[in-house]
Amino acid sequence: MTSVLDHAAVVPVVVLEDAADAVPLARALVAGGLPAIEVTLRTPVALDCIRAIAAEVPDAVVGAGTVISAAGVADSVAAGARFLVSPGWTDGLLDAMRGAGVPFLPGVSTASEVVALLERGVTEMKFFPAEAAGGIAYLKSLAAPLPGARFCPTGGITRASAPGYLALGNVECVGGTWMLPGDAVASKDWGRVERLAREAAALRG
Repeated sequence: MTSVLDHAAVVPVVVLEDAADAVPLARALVAGGLPAIEVTLRTPVALDCIRAIAAEVPDAVVGAGTVISAAGVADSVAAGARFLVSPGWTDGLLDAMRGAGVPFLPGVSTASEVVALLERGVTEMKFFPAEAAGGIAYLKSLAAPLPGARFCPTGGITRASAPGYLALGNVECVGGTWMLPGDAVASKDWGRVERLAREAAALRG
């Protein structure tokens, strides 16, 4: 199963209110070098957005974020999600994600949650909310005692702070929204999104 963590250094975390924006936004991100796109299940049109991107942007690797239930897992995969991301996890949610047949990143914010996932054979995780949960210093402190865990930190990460995360040995990519400014999306300035995506993709050479 392909790893979620290996597609790009940065995974855009997308919250869309208008399904018509999904395809042009995804095309801009892919053109900028960010093919893995996490569409969060925070709006009523999220599944429609995943469905549209999966059907019309073949170079995109579209996934579903904010997956918090077995129903969310099933609906996301049915819509075409190629990976799943959760802000946290339970045994039931983990079982559903394992059974979905696509890569997944369960969310963690404590050492105990990391250990619990490692016990279950899961080594790839989302660290969320990254900045609020301790940021770079916290992840750095986990490296020695928990060398088997690989992370995609998300939550409060900016263009300025992303390189510090990406320099850590246990961080494979970061999730963020800074390449998707609200005013650019509202004005459908996909050229600006593409430029910001290209800058983000270059953060790790």
